[in-house]
Amino acid sequence: QVQLVESGGGLVQAGDSLRLSCAASGRAFIGSAMAWFRQAPGKERDFVAGITWSGGTTNYADSVKGRFTVSRDNAKNAVYLQMNSLKAEDTAVYYCARRRAGAAVGSRYSYDYWGQGTQVTVSS
Repeated sequence: QVQLVESGGGLVQAGDSLRLSCAASGRAFIGSAMAWFRQAPGKERDFVAGITWSGGTTNYADSVKGRFTVSRDNAKNAVYLQMNSLKAEDTAVYYCARRRAGAAVGSRYSYDYWGQGTQVTVSS
């Protein structure tokens, strides 16, 4: 099993930066690819960024490329999302999730463990 706890959300202005953290516990975190998703009110939960266990491969949604950076520190059992140049449309609840081995990166159905989410609100 994996337990995931997100933190770092908040209310910021457009153009500001935030860094989200995901603290993981449990043996299933070892060797797993991880990702960040987000869900705005009334919308689907969408893929934001993903990272492999080694950190050697990362993937991003087109809407955040060049602004967001996903990273991890396996020694600390943590995954991060650095968000720069935030826009009002980035407002959502952000979730950390673990990807099943061999599953597709961008589909929420590929992920079996989820955190409770952290709210990010960007005012314009």
